[in-house]
Amino acid sequence: MSKPHRDCDDDTITIIINGRKHQLSKHEVSFAEIVSLAFPGQSQGGNICFTIVFKRGPADQPEGTLVEGDIVKIRDGMVFNVTRTDKS
Repeated sequence: MSKPHRDCDDDTITIIINGRKHQLSKHEVSFAEIVSLAFPGQSQGGNICFTIVFKRGPADQPEGTLVEGDIVKIRDGMVFNVTRTDKS
């Protein structure tokens, strides 16, 4: 049985990043936090670029992309796909 989707008013929100579930106790998440969860221990900057695409977001922004410095409201079941690219 699947877990029902909840709005951002609940204490714990489960998001999916690159197919893995992560539970957060906040209602917004930054670009840097998503990258850290997707690639733990990976330093940001230098020749490495990250691209984040999301879907199943809140009604006011159900899908989109994030760039460095962005913050997005999250909801339970929101899906993020993060890709890492080496510029070299």
